[in-house]
Amino acid sequence: MSWQPTAALMRVTVLPAAIALLAVLARRPEILLLAAPLALSAVPLARRPAPQPLAELVLPERTVNEDAQTRAVLTIAGAAGVQTVVHTLATPDWVRPPDGSRVEVVLRPDGSDRVAFRLSLSARRWGYSAVGPGTVTLSACAGLLRLDQDIAESRVRVLPISARYSGTQVLPHARGAVGLHRSTRTGDGSELIGIRRFAPGDRIRRINWRTSLRSNELHVNATATDRDAVVQILLDARYDAGVSGGVGGQASGIDRAVRASAAMAAFYLGLGDRVGLVTYAGQARVLSARAGRGQWERVIAGLLETSAPRLPGAEPAMNIPPNLDPRALILLVSPLVGRLVFTQAAALARGGHSVVVVDTLPDEALPTNAEPWTAPVNELWRLERAIRIRQLTELGLPVVPWQGNGSLDAVLRDLARAATRAGVRR
Repeated sequence: MSWQPTAALMRVTVLPAAIALLAVLARRPEILLLAAPLALSAVPLARRPAPQPLAELVLPERTVNEDAQTRAVLTIAGAAGVQTVVHTLATPDWVRPPDGSRVEVVLRPDGSDRVAFRLSLSARRWGYSAVGPGTVTLSACAGLLRLDQDIAESRVRVLPISARYSGTQVLPHARGAVGLHRSTRTGDGSELIGIRRFAPGDRIRRINWRTSLRSNELHVNATATDRDAVVQILLDARYDAGVSGGVGGQASGIDRAVRASAAMAAFYLGLGDRVGLVTYAGQARVLSARAGRGQWERVIAGLLETSAPRLPGAEPAMNIPPNLDPRALILLVSPLVGRLVFTQAAALARGGHSVVVVDTLPDEALPTNAEPWTAPVNELWRLERAIRIRQLTELGLPVVPWQGNGSLDAVLRDLARAATRAGVRR
């Protein structure tokens, strides 16, 4: 792109020439006085700027968390001589300016050859958000020249995490050789479970000197081994309820379900556990249980592609994978809309799995001031839903509303005590 003349340039060049021609033809030199001021307005053309300034929009952070502040940097190379910059940037998704409007700014460079302007943005909702496209209009020579340049669209990955989740580390069935969960098996670990007599192979640093001196016989501290666990998250995104409005505003059932799944996956992966993910949104997507940073990236990629399908007809299927680990803790995260989710949860419980249903339906999910029959129908639906939840609890399957930190603590402790009473090895 190169500089283009504006209408003002046409006025200060064509109009004085026409006036001068008229003065010559009319033989009236005093008319030239009218053309002089217009001709002087073209003097700024003597300081013509660089032939091709280059504008570029740079996003320093391509991955941010929900409710986080980020920025876009508009850089202009070859800006010497540029007098004003008008920047318009579309923000069609959830990465927007703090005031919620699109970006429209008028800036004045400082005269240097390369200038940069920072634009404040806020990530309001998880997902892949577009920033742009946009346009940059530069003016020079007192507005006689202008240059329009298009800014390409950029994409930002917004993670569904606004705060770190914390909860109990107690799980019903810890297994494996490493991890932070207490096992019933004695061995090298971090949690004291008793004191026993010294045996060949015990380390000297484990000797309990107070007990040993009192009994005149060496005793050592007995600890439980630390084990890892398998956590399988089943994310039901077949139906949504509520309105998406970002972290600080309204949140739909799927918004809360995705955020809960991300928070719990980050928590258990941080403990060294293996985490798997199955998403039901149209077709089921299965991510095998693994541990490590790479698994976290795979879980996030699966969550960011989640959206409620808009399929007419019967309720979408919710087939449970046949190869679920029998000792895995299954977290069924769902707004509990539809009937199959209750059927499958009951089937998992009857199959001997440790299942916790995480209810993510927001309190204000359904409209209350619409048609006359809307409120009675909604009330009937809520009553039916409450009956189905009570039926699950009568089967011994806990249904826990998602409340953030500590939502599952009491339930997981109860499951762990039940597993211990049943003599289940961890």
